[in-house]
Amino acid sequence: MENKKVAIIGAGPAGITAAYELAKKGIEVEVFEAGAEVGGLSKTIDLWDQRVDLGPHRFFSNDTKVNNVWLEVVGKDYKMVDRLTRIYYKKKFYYYPLKPFDALKKLGIGTAFMCVMSYMKERIFPTKKDGSFETWVIGRFGWRLYSIFFKTYSEKLWGISCKELDEDFAAQRIKKLSLFSAVWNAMFPGKKNKHKTLVDQFAYPLDGTGMVYERMKEKIEEKGGKVHLKTAVKKVNCKGAKVDSLELVNGETKTYDHIISSMPITHLINNMDEVPEEVIDANSQLKFRNTILVYLKIEGEEVFPDNWLYVHANDLEMGRITNFCNWVPEINNGQKSTIVVAEYWAYDTDELWNKTDAELIELGKKELRQTGLIKDLDISEGHVIKIPKCYPVYSTGYKVPLKLVESHLGSIDGLSVIGRYGAFKYNNQDHSILMGILAAENIAEGASNNLWEINTDYEDYQEKSTITESGLSHDE
Repeated sequence: MENKKVAIIGAGPAGITAAYELAKKGIEVEVFEAGAEVGGLSKTIDLWDQRVDLGPHRFFSNDTKVNNVWLEVVGKDYKMVDRLTRIYYKKKFYYYPLKPFDALKKLGIGTAFMCVMSYMKERIFPTKKDGSFETWVIGRFGWRLYSIFFKTYSEKLWGISCKELDEDFAAQRIKKLSLFSAVWNAMFPGKKNKHKTLVDQFAYPLDGTGMVYERMKEKIEEKGGKVHLKTAVKKVNCKGAKVDSLELVNGETKTYDHIISSMPITHLINNMDEVPEEVIDANSQLKFRNTILVYLKIEGEEVFPDNWLYVHANDLEMGRITNFCNWVPEINNGQKSTIVVAEYWAYDTDELWNKTDAELIELGKKELRQTGLIKDLDISEGHVIKIPKCYPVYSTGYKVPLKLVESHLGSIDGLSVIGRYGAFKYNNQDHSILMGILAAENIAEGASNNLWEINTDYEDYQEKSTITESGLSHDE
């Protein structure tokens, strides 16, 4: 790839990591980001003299490649954060990961007994799986636990019934988690029996999650690469089955030898020429869910102890609440107030998505007070951020149309598609970083990493490790 030019569309974790890795290898790179900052969904913003993320973005990985890159960028400018996460259900707060005696006490003997009986029923007379999230989770945990701790939150997030949500979502996010392993971990905690969703400590940069990607941008530019902000890409052009150029929204066209795209896969296909009709039809079946973030400034300190909470209450529209004062003190800049963010999810046509900022702030204030978390503390400010196309929706059978789209894009020489948006994968940060690393290896070293195989529970690591307070710890 010497003297070759590579373009990267999007400066989220996947795109900016790919550019960073290529720039280190001496390859000429240009990044095109539609927004004003790098980091995508993992960026950090300044708000009311503090630093806040777009919701709770913890970083955790067992992949040594990913951890090495993260530490290379962050250096020693991070702290280990002790995670406290709870579930709000029927006006009570349940620890997550599960604490059996806490759950038993709050559910009550009768409900707890029914949960156990429902779980045992599945061991003897298992529910027949139909490909849905609902039957997958019921089969793993029983109907009662599913209805309490999975159904409401999942339907808020996706905006569809759990019967219409593909089991692939459960298989990716919680495939190795069982009721037995959750209880065992609560009774006998230890690294070896720790499921990824139950990790109780994680590394966090002193200047917010976005610090990682801001530093990558600086390193790219130091190496001669370019990062264009507020510069949206309209389309990718091909000559035959080979990438040729990209066209910017402003009409400018630039030629490249390779293009890495992390823009929404639906936008990529919709704006390409000579796409087969069946691929266009398949692409139209892929949908994304939007996020609404309502930031509220609470006049008080130590408001509640959680990093974030999951809201499983039917009478509240919000789905998650994050308290930024409980991450690292550096992002709070010595302020005496607390910033929390309430998360809502919607489709473009939903009434919620089309509410004004003032209406959403009032909704956030009202619902936050309903939880009892802030008692009678004053809420002095509100701020709204709407993020379109955050979550790829895993509707039942979604893999069939996705496979057609993947096949078409995979047939184009010189095109790599990565990231949550780009690959239609429900990635965490570490998975997107891994996609960026492996995409760069393919281009710079002629590697043959199959980027489509990297999913949210990708664990085929050559070497396992975790980040600790003192640096990298290699797992046995």
